Amino acid sequence: MTDFIHRFEPATNAGSPPLLLLHGTGGDENDLLGLGKMISPGSALLSPRGRVLEHGMPRFFRRLAEGVFDEEDLRRRARELGEFVADARKQYDIAAPVAVGFSNGANIAAALLLLKPDVLAGAILLRAMVPLSDPPKPELGGKPVLLLSGQADPIVPASNSAELAASLSEAGARVDHKVLPAGHQLSQADVTLARNWIVTVDAKAA
Repeated sequence: MTDFIHRFEPATNAGSPPLLLLHGTGGDENDLLGLGKMISPGSALLSPRGRVLEHGMPRFFRRLAEGVFDEEDLRRRARELGEFVADARKQYDIAAPVAVGFSNGANIAAALLLLKPDVLAGAILLRAMVPLSDPPKPELGGKPVLLLSGQADPIVPASNSAELAASLSEAGARVDHKVLPAGHQLSQADVTLARNWIVTVDAKAA
């Protein structure tokens, strides 16, 4: 298996979609397990640790400055993460997961949707930005995406998250974009919206 330190928790409800949990800068493989359980109790949880270090803090890809990504590295790391998910699906016998990504994790999840669309069944993108300045034009075929942005987010401008929503919609994703009265950190509203959304997605898939 591609060398990601990770945690895996098997499903306790066979009907719940597996989740790929992707932490923010400075998080690790344990960071979003609690969030995953709140969003979709009973789902299998696959949670890798980012392999890039920034001042000792794990991330999923390099950046040149806040909000300025090393896009060559991002493309390479997205390929590696896609290979890891493919290997993990075989090892743990799970379906294509729904990504739940926060901040840096949401950005690589968005990149995965654009670069390796077959890897994910859908995504919950929490405080995501446009990952690539010249993205490919994949066919996302109605893949469900929930994009939750913070109205007072000092890192992600409103225009940027709107551009991401438009880009994913144009690629064929079924995007639900909500702007919350919040900053960059997560709120209870994020959890509630994500939990309600994933139930509707699961029902459509059933």
